[in-house]
Amino acid sequence: MALAQPNPGSPARTEDHGGKPPQQRSTPPLRGTLATTACMETLQVGYLHAVAAAAGCSLSQPFPDNGIDWHVSHGAPGHTVDDEVTIKVQLKCTYQIPPHPPGATFSFTLDNAHLVKLARTPVSVHKILVVMLVPRSQDDWLRAGHDRLDLRHCCYWTNLAGHPVTGRHRTTVRIPTSRIFDDRALCDIMARVGAGGRP
Repeated sequence: MALAQPNPGSPARTEDHGGKPPQQRSTPPLRGTLATTACMETLQVGYLHAVAAAAGCSLSQPFPDNGIDWHVSHGAPGHTVDDEVTIKVQLKCTYQIPPHPPGATFSFTLDNAHLVKLARTPVSVHKILVVMLVPRSQDDWLRAGHDRLDLRHCCYWTNLAGHPVTGRHRTTVRIPTSRIFDDRALCDIMARVGAGGRP
């Protein structure tokens, strides 16, 4: 698969320590030695927290983790099934898919055991898979300015309820590029679940 590349359409970081653009700094920042995959996990959690905050949702983390990363809850007077509804969210992150994936979907591979959990139906609490695409280099993950913090690139979501297992050990699923995971998408998901429907 192609590796993620920086998005030329994103705003450049115009200022850094000492007022110098990052390209003109004499030395790169002293980043920690934590594995890149561990940093990717932290980054996707930051994205989820930002989306949940903007959507007015609360978050909780199952302990111990039983194959689901987060529970997201949304209270609103318009819900008919309860005053507060909850979904389960499984997060994944990759730099092997470029930003703005072409076409209506992109491929993502899951271990079969994970897919079985996400595909179970019927359920009392709905589950969604959220896949984050990031640049390969940590240097390109964030762009900070006086008026914004850009976190790159994007998360997409899907509901895999009823999806068949097709591979021997792993199964490739299709993630719709139309389903960008942001606060409006999360509010819409919660409205549908609050009305007794699926995400």
